[in-house]
Amino acid sequence: MPVLNRVLRYGVVGGTATAVHVGVLLMLGQWMSLSLANPIAFLAASVAGYLGHALLTFREETGGRQFARRWLLLQYIVNISICALLPLLKAPTLVLVFTPTLLNALIWSRAAQFSAKARQQQNVHPPLLHADDLGLAEGVDAAIIDLAQSGRLQGASLLANGPSAADAMEAWRNLAEPPPLTLHLCLTEGHRLAKCPDLPSGFGTLLLASLLPWQRRRIAPQLRRVLQQQISRYRQLTGLSHIRLDGHQHIHLVPLVLDAVLDLAPSESITWMRTTREPLPEGLSLRLWWRSLQTGGLIKWLVLQLLSGLAIPRLRRAGLETNLRFAGVLFSGSMFGTAFRRSWETAYSSNTIHPDTRPVVLIHPALIDASAGIDQEIFQQSVAFFNSTNRQKEWTSAQQL
Repeated sequence: MPVLNRVLRYGVVGGTATAVHVGVLLMLGQWMSLSLANPIAFLAASVAGYLGHALLTFREETGGRQFARRWLLLQYIVNISICALLPLLKAPTLVLVFTPTLLNALIWSRAAQFSAKARQQQNVHPPLLHADDLGLAEGVDAAIIDLAQSGRLQGASLLANGPSAADAMEAWRNLAEPPPLTLHLCLTEGHRLAKCPDLPSGFGTLLLASLLPWQRRRIAPQLRRVLQQQISRYRQLTGLSHIRLDGHQHIHLVPLVLDAVLDLAPSESITWMRTTREPLPEGLSLRLWWRSLQTGGLIKWLVLQLLSGLAIPRLRRAGLETNLRFAGVLFSGSMFGTAFRRSWETAYSSNTIHPDTRPVVLIHPALIDASAGIDQEIFQQSVAFFNSTNRQKEWTSAQQL
């Protein structure tokens, strides 16, 4: 009976998609040639099948949610290609009729299996929610402490040279069960714990310096000095001996900085470093893709995907742990609402059991007017970032988990 029920549902959806195809083709055929109208009609039918099979045929696997949109794209491309190719090969009528049907059944079955696997993983080990910039300002610290206190946060990164780092650590120690802390290595701003006038302070300039051997030789000693001072300050504040490390604006993934971190790892007991291999979230609207493009998130994603891909083998060879997946670059600065939910859900589908390798979902929460407490002279970039109301939206989205 379950098999018959599934076949009947598949037939209903398939018949509906066929009716959509015919209806759109007849309507468009009055104004344009059939060679142009047919692909458009076929796209409409594909959308009908995409929705119908997810919401009806395979609802047990999907939980009544849509498939990832890449399955719609795959189905459309495969079917258009096959329907164009088979007539050229002079295939029999039976093959022309049933080949697309069989291919569609295979594609939607695979999409359903993928959805079922993702839902099963969601019920076991959620990703780790992590907040950056603890110690930057009172309004930032208060939001992070609130999320940790309510049990929604599984980690935070301490800005050792942040203006409010000492006060933030005092509040952190007062938590009943404080989550793990990570050193938030800061080189793009506010890092002048040592007098290093030649050390570049921008992500782009440090990345460029990584490609120039003479720059690497000139900068490396100063970079090492700044890292040691921030590690020393972090230990003084936290009392921790082993170091988990990430970077303000992901600066730790720049090859020149990664060299220094790996060089110091044995002597400074650095055991874990964050990487940012981020699967593209499923079910995003065109509006969200446009937002990511406008804010530079898509460019950042591309650069950090490459840098993480280069860093992970080096970390493994050095014996350092890292998270296998990440979320928070594509919508960096706007991890709230649908963008946050989709990123969170996608992180589930690449989950692992070991806490040191589980996916990390990154947010930058803060209360209203958080930028008022930031040292505006040495943290100029953060002032602009935390002036945005998006920080409060990220805090609210995390509260709703």
